[in-house]
Amino acid sequence: MTAVVVVGCGLLGLLIGSFLNVVIWRVPRGESIVRPASHCPSCDNDLQAHDNIPVVSWLLLRGRCRYCQTRISARYPLVELATAALFAAVAAKVGSHATLPAYLYLAAIAVALSLIDLDVKRLPNAIVLPSYGVGLVLLGIAAAVEPSWNSLLRGLFGMLAYYGAFFLLVLIYPKGMGFGDVKLAGVLGLYLGYLGWDVLAVGAFGGVVLGGVTGVVLMSMRRAGRKSAIPYGPFMLVGALVGLFAGADIAHAYTHLALRA
Repeated sequence: MTAVVVVGCGLLGLLIGSFLNVVIWRVPRGESIVRPASHCPSCDNDLQAHDNIPVVSWLLLRGRCRYCQTRISARYPLVELATAALFAAVAAKVGSHATLPAYLYLAAIAVALSLIDLDVKRLPNAIVLPSYGVGLVLLGIAAAVEPSWNSLLRGLFGMLAYYGAFFLLVLIYPKGMGFGDVKLAGVLGLYLGYLGWDVLAVGAFGGVVLGGVTGVVLMSMRRAGRKSAIPYGPFMLVGALVGLFAGADIAHAYTHLALRA
């Protein structure tokens, strides 16, 4: 059954990845993700259904618009493949439990928000704020089905703790990060806290480590300076995924080494 769930989620990820391409392009521009229909940004011709098949259409069209032959970025099929792989990995980790829809949603917004933040250095409220409601509903349903009300309560405290920590950081050093990062921290705290305090700690600290190491590397390569604006959202999201997939194991290994020291 697990294999069926993993394959099914992988195929679903291809479809969701195709939709995320629309989200990544339109949301930062304040455009509707529903209307108009998918179209070529160069010639404005509407794309037919057979031109919207994830990955396959891009390959058949050889990466060009059917009408004007403008190049279509390889990022489109890569987003679809990445989302499919991430969905399959989440399904393999979570299994056919009631929490699966919640963490698939987390995977989807992780892809969208990471690329948007890299593109425009902003985490849109249109994605972040509704994620609080979606997360509470999906995890609330999971808590009722399993049942696991303690996990949901811990998730709520995790949401407040992660949000509060980042809020204080912004108050102390406003130039260090944007308020979008603070709002995202609350969402991630909810999801990670539901799984455990150890998962939340690893996920939060993982984002700090990844961001710090990347900043040092970029400065050493002279690709960035001390005052350069480096999007922090992607590091937070990758850290959260590290927490999801390996947070408990990392925390256990760290505790074991600390006790032996």
